[in-house]
Amino acid sequence: MTTMIEFQNVSRIYKSGKNELKALDDLSLKIDKGEFVVILGPSGAGKSTLLNLLGGLDTATSGKIIVDGENIVNYDDNQLTKYRAKHVGFIFQFYNLIPNLTSKENVELMMDITDKKIDGDKILNSVGLKNHANQFPAQLSGGEQQRVSIARALAKEPTMLLCDEPTGALDSDTGVLILSLLQNMCHEKNTTVVIVTHNSNLAAAADKLIRIKNGRIESIIINETPLDVNEIEW
Repeated sequence: MTTMIEFQNVSRIYKSGKNELKALDDLSLKIDKGEFVVILGPSGAGKSTLLNLLGGLDTATSGKIIVDGENIVNYDDNQLTKYRAKHVGFIFQFYNLIPNLTSKENVELMMDITDKKIDGDKILNSVGLKNHANQFPAQLSGGEQQRVSIARALAKEPTMLLCDEPTGALDSDTGVLILSLLQNMCHEKNTTVVIVTHNSNLAAAADKLIRIKNGRIESIIINETPLDVNEIEW
């Protein structure tokens, strides 16, 4: 396996007056290309901070974040914008769709930040929404809106998908459909998928399980026989 992501002694410290909060504390890890990675930990553990640093939405206080051979910690705003456009697809708990655009238009909006030609109909079909291309977000269920957001993230063919509680606003059955879709995208397209979640059941499906507590790595477990999401008892 090829190492895609490496955190080397990364810390993120937020300051408020004389107070300091160590959101991440000397954290090191590696993620391989095409891995389905689950990051578990309690609220405030540093999971979302890790994801934001990896996605170029925040900057480390110290350490190195190597992605595809490049240290992104020293990138300026212009370099980070290009990095996000090339490498990163974001999927959040809340779908962040533009309400006055159709599903297809929400997906094809990605052409504003990438030079790739995007076929909205084709991408929506890949997530099972072929017949919903001309519907607006308000006309879709929560699960359908999340699939539009996944289609939008996939549209620019990112090297990694970063998912922050992607099923948190969904019922369990719809959540399983979304997680299965993400797992399939990982295996079929060799996309690196990193999921931050409170749901410990998902651990059984992970190629790599990373547990975080108080901004530090608690454990990293390589799963030699990960389950298909649909095989897990939820």
